[in-house]
Amino acid sequence: MLKQFLNLKLSQKLSPQQIQLMKLIQLPTQAFEQRLLEEMNENPALEAGKEDEYEADEFANEEYDDYDDAEGDRIEADDINIDEYLSDDDTPDYKTQVNNYSEDEERETPFASPISFHQDLINQLNTFILNDEEREIAEFLVGSIDDMGYIRRSVADIVDDMAFTQGIYTDEKMVEKMMQVIHELEPSGVGARDLQECLLLQLKHKTPTEYVDLAIDIIENQFDAFTKKHYDKLLQKYAVSNEQLKKAIHEIERLNPKPGGSFTGNNKVTENVVPDFAIRIIDGELELTLNGRNAPSLHVSKDYQEMMQTYKDSRDKSSAQKDAVQFIKQKLDSAKWFIDAIRQRQETLFVTMNAIMHYQEEFFLDGDETKLKPMILKDIADMVGLDISTISRVANSKYVETPYGTKLIKEFFSEAMKNDQGEDVSTLEIKKILKNTIEEEDKKKPLPDDQLADILKEKGYPIARRTIAKYREQLDIPVARMRKKI
Repeated sequence: MLKQFLNLKLSQKLSPQQIQLMKLIQLPTQAFEQRLLEEMNENPALEAGKEDEYEADEFANEEYDDYDDAEGDRIEADDINIDEYLSDDDTPDYKTQVNNYSEDEERETPFASPISFHQDLINQLNTFILNDEEREIAEFLVGSIDDMGYIRRSVADIVDDMAFTQGIYTDEKMVEKMMQVIHELEPSGVGARDLQECLLLQLKHKTPTEYVDLAIDIIENQFDAFTKKHYDKLLQKYAVSNEQLKKAIHEIERLNPKPGGSFTGNNKVTENVVPDFAIRIIDGELELTLNGRNAPSLHVSKDYQEMMQTYKDSRDKSSAQKDAVQFIKQKLDSAKWFIDAIRQRQETLFVTMNAIMHYQEEFFLDGDETKLKPMILKDIADMVGLDISTISRVANSKYVETPYGTKLIKEFFSEAMKNDQGEDVSTLEIKKILKNTIEEEDKKKPLPDDQLADILKEKGYPIARRTIAKYREQLDIPVARMRKKI
């Protein structure tokens, strides 16, 4: 049976320009600078720096759509050689700026690329006397080490992989032999198959002492009891004193569970946080500034606008020149839009952070995290008259430098909970108190979640045990048993 239905649906579609603006707003400072460079490379009508004796909007109200041919003779290419202008502007900046620095200009100092983690291991291998087969296997094993320093594949898989991908035919015995060579490399523990082996390799490289020997025995034979902190079982097993076990545990705690991660020349990409805002306290008042790298000086190319004006003033226009001018018009429009979008981005970032700063004024004045007020995206959106999604784009990717350290802006947002007085308090405040309570506990008898709930209730925060567990996990704090110290 065929049925017909009438559905009314209200939808709003964003224009391509609005989508691009939202993307610009979301970018943090470093990514924004990269986006700016890309735009300038793609659009020769967009130039950096301030204009001299030239009004940027001089032609802003001009109409560029009148391309009708005038009567009379066609102008010659020599009179307005637009192609010549275009080829000059298409020359990348780097081709004209080499060695053109003045003494007062800053220049970047080149630096040597650091040696990679894996290349360092290969260099160490060169100090071993190995035949061709052994060296090929050893180098393949080095290539199988992850950034944390582990080989997380079985020997059988490695044998098969070498045969299929490298044409190296060997057996598990030979791979195991070369694995021992890898285990002699620095940093100690590299090439381990799991955490237990990693710790054992490091302990066996230590100078033997009573406590190192005990630590080796524990990791080798009582690893499960050690990871679960069953210290009573270890004391009974080895018939040692509390102090002896404590010193053996200390030897283990000094080891590095991620030997590859500590390599200073590792080629891993480390994110360098650049604050997008800075908050200062001047004479007891808060002062907000936007990182100047977010406010570049840009203008529309004067040459491009003059080419357009020259074309407009000419009486006759050839078809080829009209095509070129259409290209110029497109680039000019794109440049003007991009400059306007950057201005809107600057304004959006500043008004949003300014609202957050005033909403959390008590915290920014003294840095006490317990003074952070409950704040959700809608609170700020209502203050500045922007959409919640826009506030989210600012908060999720931007950092602010404060007198108390550099903070991710989204960390200032939190839900509200009621205390025993019926007042709204921030979940951030509760987490701070929970963290302080755990830091002050007796580490020989850490507090389980139900006792933590009772303590917070006594402090005026009646929250359930399961909520304590959720906040503890969000703070990356382990359960009581794993916080226990001997």
